[in-house]
Amino acid sequence: MAGSCFGKYFTVTTWGESHGRALGAVVDGCPAGLSLCEADIQTYLDRRKPGASRFSTPRREADAVQILSGVFEGRTTGTPISLLVPNTSQRSSDYSEIASYYRPGHADFTYDAKYGFRDYRGGGRSSGRETVGRVAAGAIAARILKELGMELCAYTKAIGPVSADLSRFDKDAILDTPTAMPDRTASEAAERYLSECMARKDSAGGIIECRITGVPAGIGEPVFDKLDARLAAAVMSVGAIKAVEIGNGIAVSSSTGSENNDPFYADETGIHKRTNHAGGILGGISDGDTILLRAHVKPTPSIFREQETAGSDGQNRTVRIKGRHDPVIVPRAVVVVECMAALALLDLVMANTTARMDRLAAFYRGLR
Repeated sequence: MAGSCFGKYFTVTTWGESHGRALGAVVDGCPAGLSLCEADIQTYLDRRKPGASRFSTPRREADAVQILSGVFEGRTTGTPISLLVPNTSQRSSDYSEIASYYRPGHADFTYDAKYGFRDYRGGGRSSGRETVGRVAAGAIAARILKELGMELCAYTKAIGPVSADLSRFDKDAILDTPTAMPDRTASEAAERYLSECMARKDSAGGIIECRITGVPAGIGEPVFDKLDARLAAAVMSVGAIKAVEIGNGIAVSSSTGSENNDPFYADETGIHKRTNHAGGILGGISDGDTILLRAHVKPTPSIFREQETAGSDGQNRTVRIKGRHDPVIVPRAVVVVECMAALALLDLVMANTTARMDRLAAFYRGLR
């Protein structure tokens, strides 16, 4: 299978299936000397793991990460970092029936069309569980970025019709609430909405927002490797995400230039913008303002009501999906979006070291 590698300078290869023995990632390009242990990565995996609330799949997995290489005496060595997360709660028998038909909203049909063969146990590589490797690798990227003064904060902006009021922004609520919303009042309303969806044997979608602060102006490679293009590609590579916005996003199509432009002004500290409609990126390059990204997540396709489908034998039928499934993907996908954004940003931060001769010369002169 092609397409399991991400990045040019900080590269990540994920591997493993939903019901295989384990999942993981191999990270190459991590600088030597970074303080790193399994607990640093586990914090991120705990935000993604199943079974954390009644609004996530009842599948219980510890998602305990093991660092197999690339770290010695608590610091990275500069060699590839191999990460392993064992699967411990597979119930493959829940999926034996779907070997003969295609689940609506899933990748069953397209995997068969492409490969002529598929791992039907929970979707194999197309399962949301594949994101374990992304999160483990993204935790390392986020740690490097933090050392450089850049921080990412992702949260649930909306679930179904319920949106968080960011004037009540509470960062602690992102980790405390089952919805990962930064607004406890909105979270309670979203929980009621999800309970109604579950009672109807249905699921819900939503919006994840990610804010990145501390990014200096000048990150991003013009033309094909623009910062916003790389962020969008990274986040869109997550299976459940169907749209990505930067800054004002789709609202720009209905605004005027005078409304959408961000006026500049100068003071004793430098050049700044009065507004941030651009979401911290101009011409594909960071402008020093907060980078704002939104990801639109589809409803969980595995729902327990009867649906129409067809089988590999060409016969039409109706099905009721079995197994253990999330009624909403959004809260567990928050950390996935955060980690994919970290991977894309770090790769371009590393690429930026070649952008200016004066900085390249200063670095190498410093080694003499």
